[in-house]
Amino acid sequence: MGKIGGFMEYDRVNAAVICEEERIKNFNEFHGNLSLEEEKKQAARCMDCGIPFCQAGKMISGMASGCPLNNLVPEVNDLVYRGNLADAYRRLSVTHSFPEFTSRVCPALCEAACTCGEFSEPVCTKQNEKTIIEYAYENGLVKERKPEIRTGKKVAVVGSGPSGLAVAQLLNRRGHEVTVYERHDRIGGLLRYGIPNMKLDKSVIDRRVKLMEEAGIHFVTNTNIGKDIKAKDLRKQYDAVVLACGASNPRDINAPGRDANGIYFAVDFLSDVTKKLLDSEFKTFPYELAKDKNVVIIGGGDTGNDCVGTCIRLGAKSVTQLEMMPKPPETRAASNPWPEWPRVLKTDYGQEEAIYKFGHDPRIYQTTVKEFIKDKKGNLKEICIVSLEAVKDEKTGRMNMVPVAGSEKIIPAELVLIAAGFLGSEKYVTDDFGVETDGRTNVKTEAGSFLSSEKDVYTVGDMHRGQSLVVWAISEGRKAAAEIDKSLMGYTNL
Repeated sequence: MGKIGGFMEYDRVNAAVICEEERIKNFNEFHGNLSLEEEKKQAARCMDCGIPFCQAGKMISGMASGCPLNNLVPEVNDLVYRGNLADAYRRLSVTHSFPEFTSRVCPALCEAACTCGEFSEPVCTKQNEKTIIEYAYENGLVKERKPEIRTGKKVAVVGSGPSGLAVAQLLNRRGHEVTVYERHDRIGGLLRYGIPNMKLDKSVIDRRVKLMEEAGIHFVTNTNIGKDIKAKDLRKQYDAVVLACGASNPRDINAPGRDANGIYFAVDFLSDVTKKLLDSEFKTFPYELAKDKNVVIIGGGDTGNDCVGTCIRLGAKSVTQLEMMPKPPETRAASNPWPEWPRVLKTDYGQEEAIYKFGHDPRIYQTTVKEFIKDKKGNLKEICIVSLEAVKDEKTGRMNMVPVAGSEKIIPAELVLIAAGFLGSEKYVTDDFGVETDGRTNVKTEAGSFLSSEKDVYTVGDMHRGQSLVVWAISEGRKAAAEIDKSLMGYTNL
């Protein structure tokens, strides 16, 4: 696949990005594209390696290696190398529902497992994917197939994030009548309100949803299943129900002063920012949320990074990001060999912008909050942070991060965003449907299945597997669609 020896002839070239000075002035996407000729060279680097770990999607040492969708990466790259983007799109569509989403927000598990990356730079598969899907949209190749014959079966999908959209897409193509319920005012779930616009422009979601509507999928917004419509009533109307509500129960920080004004969960904050931007059609920015404030973000990961970039755009006075764990190494450790996911230091766009704006990396490692300090009016004014060290638990053998005595420090903070991850499903939904949950409050299923403990009630995405990636959500949605279709029809061709 690709050009024989191309990986030795061409170096990796990434698409240009708008500089920090300019991009922090707005909420626009800032990643550019390569020319077709350069894109062909990059695809030529795919090295005919024999064992394409890039498309394996296997768990190695508890971490994903390769694409969970099992995208046919070498074949797609070969078609890009030959300049045949139309066939590259068709080949990508065999396994993928929404390349326009993952090519913007996925951490590129495929690239981390690329054989070329063991000794050099991996093939820029993510960039290739974006080039393919944007070419396909520009040339009218992206279509949602409206079935000529309906099966007479009705399916309700609760939640319109990536897993819900994926399962709805395939079940509709099969001929089932699909209705997607969303509790917020716009379709997209995590894609809409959990990911900032500069990372995923919301018009990208809108154009896909429009095609899905035209293909016959019904979308119902501002409807909270479990509250506005009870589970028993929904189940009477449909042959199957799919719970795709996400792992939307955020993990809290229980420290003295937690009731201070100015402390928010990160996703609630990001959602508020995006909604205000959309409601004003991006004519006004909600500067009042962060302008001239000392912002502290508790937690790393993508959500923490997104909060950094968002607060900088909203005029924050300073931004500090607290991470409990030690600083990762800059290169792979001997205990973390390829093709495992590389546990190395990643400086993402938000941190890059903080370095530009404030002159230093916003992250403080091995640190957490000991106390939130309020003023007389109950507003947050400072926080007390404390350093952490790894200490082995003699009973379990596990290493725990514990406070270091005497390491306390007071720093100013008028706004704190908690990005400490999620605990699992929201209780009012699982209680209303009566589904069993596991120890992490995810909806419980048999291994390899998406059927809950309740007949004809299925679950997909983060609500099933816990907080994860968009690509895993799409993968689960596609697999669940096949299981549901077989249950409804006795067989499946999905």
